[in-house]
Amino acid sequence: MDVESGQLPPNTKLSPLNRLNTYIANSRVGKRFKITERDTTFTTELRAGTATFLTMAYILAVNASILSDSGGTCTVSDCIPLCSDPSIPLSNCTNTSNLRLIPPDASCKFNPVNPGYTACLEKTRKDLIVATVASSLIACVLMGVFANLPLAMAPGMGTNAYFAYTVVGFHGSGNISYESALAAVFIEGLIFLLVSAVGLRVKLAKLVPKPVRISSSAGIGLFLAFIGLQNNQGVGLIGYSSSTLVTLGACPRSARAALAPVVTSTNGTISLISGGAVSSDILCLHDRMESPTFWLGVIGFVIIAYCLVKNIKGAMIYGIIFVTGVSWFRNTKVTAFPNTPSGNSSYEYFKKVVDIHKIETTAAALRFKSIGKGYFWEALITFLYVDILDTTGTLYSMARFAGFTDSNGNFEGQYFAFMSDASSIVVGSLLGTSPVTAFIESSTGIREGGRTGLTALTVAGYFMLAFFFTPLLASIPPWAVGPPLILVGVFMMRSVVEIEWDDMRQAIPAFMTLILMPLTYSIAYGLIGGIGIYIILNLRDWIEELLRRYGVLKETRGESFADKIEE
Repeated sequence: MDVESGQLPPNTKLSPLNRLNTYIANSRVGKRFKITERDTTFTTELRAGTATFLTMAYILAVNASILSDSGGTCTVSDCIPLCSDPSIPLSNCTNTSNLRLIPPDASCKFNPVNPGYTACLEKTRKDLIVATVASSLIACVLMGVFANLPLAMAPGMGTNAYFAYTVVGFHGSGNISYESALAAVFIEGLIFLLVSAVGLRVKLAKLVPKPVRISSSAGIGLFLAFIGLQNNQGVGLIGYSSSTLVTLGACPRSARAALAPVVTSTNGTISLISGGAVSSDILCLHDRMESPTFWLGVIGFVIIAYCLVKNIKGAMIYGIIFVTGVSWFRNTKVTAFPNTPSGNSSYEYFKKVVDIHKIETTAAALRFKSIGKGYFWEALITFLYVDILDTTGTLYSMARFAGFTDSNGNFEGQYFAFMSDASSIVVGSLLGTSPVTAFIESSTGIREGGRTGLTALTVAGYFMLAFFFTPLLASIPPWAVGPPLILVGVFMMRSVVEIEWDDMRQAIPAFMTLILMPLTYSIAYGLIGGIGIYIILNLRDWIEELLRRYGVLKETRGESFADKIEE
């Protein structure tokens, strides 16, 4: 290449991919998305978007499963009458002295769940898969087109669990209904949009102390790795311990057990707490480190790690595709479709390959009838502060990880990023989902070289395909997603070198931010902890400076604030 002109010699032959990259970089699209300015290529953006989508594709199934646990729009009216003798078919149940129809009551929503309610839940789950796809698609388009950032968006993990299990409650056992909870998210989204539009969100973000900002990306990296090491969304190496909370896991499915909250009465009788949710199989009873799916995940980890060491492009994709492909074979020890009722159901759904489902119940389901209740506003305020801290922290951390931030912490496109983020929350509530946010799995695509909104649009394109191929994409197993999450955590730890560890006023808040994010399973709680400790450690100096500024305290003979207080 001619160094002065920046042009290739006339006889130089380009490969088809290079010609494509050069053509698009010089086109209106390339200039609009600043491909050359950000030192990337069209194919790099496609690869980055693919890696991001494969890493976050689990949200299609996971978000729908979590939100459907709230019961959605299903009520007691969806339950069907049952025969007093469960072994007798309903059609043969006559009103005699021995047999009678039992009308459903509120207990029909809980174990044993009424067949009518179960059917309603299945329809709701399919609605929520499509709602998740649609809200994610719209959000990624907004982020890619207007903010030109390689950030993918979808309903956030954590807020969906709060929505389902705390606000609405398991099968509607909470304080407000699913419809009212959507209304709370809708109003919160409008407030969030207003805060972003007037620029207040940027100012609020800048109030976050520097050590907390720096450490937040590393904290999110630890959070990602922690997720990738667990069962539900990872390889399963970390399991539950009743004495130490977490311990070594990775045992086979047959050696795991679920947990439930119980209460012991005065006579020693143990019973399940009313409305308490039963966990997934998180407790290892025996055979630790003998899970076949764990060792398959380890192979995927090694594949990705080796490709990263050798600087092979598409490392994350290769590992995910290999592990997923092996897991799709039935009657193996690593199958994603075991011979269980849920496994068989998943396999039947997987075999459809193509499935188009229309949203019937969750779209425009929000209702404002609980707006006068304190529980409604408690949920709304909680959603708002979590979004302000969690999503803003994620956006800044991802921008920092991509190298977009300047010395003041600003990055190009941040105003439209905030507006896209807030607008997506409103759109998601109208479709029936919990708050939509920037996904920390975007770091996977950034690691693959994604630097423009084309990465986000690529993810949007895959979500568009997901409308038709949801059975395939929803069948990517957790042990295929875990390895890339762990390795992304490795890259996000680099920011810790910028923390001034010798200055305890900087080091302590930074460390608390780092450690609280994974251990509280919340980015917001990590930020709150770091900011709170930073304020406590610096409060005396701020008061002293304020008193000096107004002449209340004068610097004489090395007099300190403590000396002045003693006087």
